[in-house]
Amino acid sequence: MIDYELPIYIIAFLFAFTLTVLSGQLIIPYLKRRAEQPIYMDGPSWHASKSGTPTMGGLSFLISISVTLLCTMVYCYVVGRKDAILSIAVCLCYSALNALIGIIDDATKLRRKENAGLTPKAKLILQFILATGFLLFRHRFLGDDTAVSFAFGEIDVGFFYYPIAIIVLLGIVNCANLTDGVDGLASSVAFGIGLSLFYASIYSSSAISFISISLAGAMIGFLIFNVNPAKVFMGDTGSLFLGALVAAMSFELDNPLISIFSGGIYVIEGISVILQVAFFKLFKRRIFKMAPLHHHLEKSGWDENKICLSALGLTLVLSLSILLLCKR
Repeated sequence: MIDYELPIYIIAFLFAFTLTVLSGQLIIPYLKRRAEQPIYMDGPSWHASKSGTPTMGGLSFLISISVTLLCTMVYCYVVGRKDAILSIAVCLCYSALNALIGIIDDATKLRRKENAGLTPKAKLILQFILATGFLLFRHRFLGDDTAVSFAFGEIDVGFFYYPIAIIVLLGIVNCANLTDGVDGLASSVAFGIGLSLFYASIYSSSAISFISISLAGAMIGFLIFNVNPAKVFMGDTGSLFLGALVAAMSFELDNPLISIFSGGIYVIEGISVILQVAFFKLFKRRIFKMAPLHHHLEKSGWDENKICLSALGLTLVLSLSILLLCKR
């Protein structure tokens, strides 16, 4: 199967890459006039030089991935893979709706001209509604049950499946959002996740193979604009879309835990914030120079490109563990 479809995967990768570059070239001039990123005042002092960089650049890969996947759904229909069509559509819709929350958040920040959009509570409520709908839809139309699949078999966790699933969906989405704080970091990590999930799914899920290879192609295209010094930021528009897409793919592979390992950098960034806040409340001292972790590394002398390359490498290493989590 892989030998037969390899040209299709290559086309999907190149198509997503090309569309991201083209849409970026069209969108960025518009964003420069209307969407200058308000810089987080409590961030590293040298980030002040980034003031004026446009945000909401995630629209470029949101468009390119969506168009690429719509084309792959047509291909799946032609070759008789109708089951893959619904799986791709569910992942894409869930991710796009999370991106819509990001668009509202980014637009609110721009209107207020400060780095404060929707309240955390409002975002969590909206994300919870989407996560619940996603799980219900998958149960009703894709036959998901409470069993978690591993390479060695299945484990039925019963009722606990649902709170675990909600925590994974909300956690990965918001941790991906936290990861977007250094030029090229979130897109580098997403590229690594795309490559890893493509390899892990290539013999088990054509839906995830198409989504992951499209993600990898789009991220390479976006890095042209997003690598340090960034010409555009992806904004919450892009980071919420990426987090939702990564989380959704793990459910299509029948194991929500996959996103915890493939998105290990997201998890590490999120844990660094939790530890920083908890330790300060308990002992009035900080563990890190600044949280999330990428800001600690910046303050420790790491340049942004080194942080991105290290995160990409660690993503690929952590993703090796998903071979034990994926049914083959």
